[in-house]
Amino acid sequence: MAKLSKKEKWYKKLRNEYRLVIFNNQTFEERFSFRLTRLNVIITLFSLGIIFITLTFFFIAYTPIKEYIPGYPNVNQRIELYNLSIKADSLLYTLKQRDKYIENIKMIISGKDMGNDVTEPVVSSRNYDTIQIRKSPEDSMLRAEFENQNMYSLYFNDTGQPPETSVSSIRNFNFFPPVNGIISAPFDASLEHFGTDVVTPPNEAVKATLDGTVIYSGWTLETGNVIVIQHRFDLISVYKHNSILLKKEGEYVKAGEPIAITGQSGELTTGPHLHFELWYNGTAVNPEEYIIFN
Repeated sequence: MAKLSKKEKWYKKLRNEYRLVIFNNQTFEERFSFRLTRLNVIITLFSLGIIFITLTFFFIAYTPIKEYIPGYPNVNQRIELYNLSIKADSLLYTLKQRDKYIENIKMIISGKDMGNDVTEPVVSSRNYDTIQIRKSPEDSMLRAEFENQNMYSLYFNDTGQPPETSVSSIRNFNFFPPVNGIISAPFDASLEHFGTDVVTPPNEAVKATLDGTVIYSGWTLETGNVIVIQHRFDLISVYKHNSILLKKEGEYVKAGEPIAITGQSGELTTGPHLHFELWYNGTAVNPEEYIIFN
């Protein structure tokens, strides 16, 4: 009975009504009054807490403010990081290939030995003379038809190669004279003079012979200030002994655009002039066959 009476007293205390009155401090006039119970106060506070938690959850989940919470996962950022990682790997590979290409050009210009990295092919000991090839009539007819089509084709020249791979094809290019002057030393491959020396007045502008990209712009001990331009169809032009270089590596230049100033830099020079070289498919060609310098 004592326990039941305690429970009833506790429950009655929750149901006991109280009055909350708000007075005017100066006139003591009653402004507002509320009838409250402990149970109503607990229920009201609990409901407000649930509403506040729910609103906070939706506010964080469906607004950009969630990105400012430490440790909160963001799917878009992961996708961006993955794409950036792929781009960084591609750029790194491209830069390595570019640096290797420019280093090879520098070694060619400076006359250094690039070494022979080509391994000798392994000679097979098998005998293929005993192999018999059986040709069907359809195969023979197809071969004959293909040979007849190429026999009178203008796409192939006398060497059996397309025009773009022949040295004579660059005669169709409109070369811009890099400088105007007097030729002091012509092209002579037998003496390892792979270019043409053109004497010019001091401080003459050196112009690009064709459109292209600068792949080397620097200084060497023997040839001084050198600039190299890569053109289309595996054509490279080289300009040596300059006093000033006006373009940097990676810049795109147009034909006739100034790229340097003539001078006599380097050890292999006897006066102000331009040493000009043309390389086509890795072979030095005589610039006088394609360009008029005076």
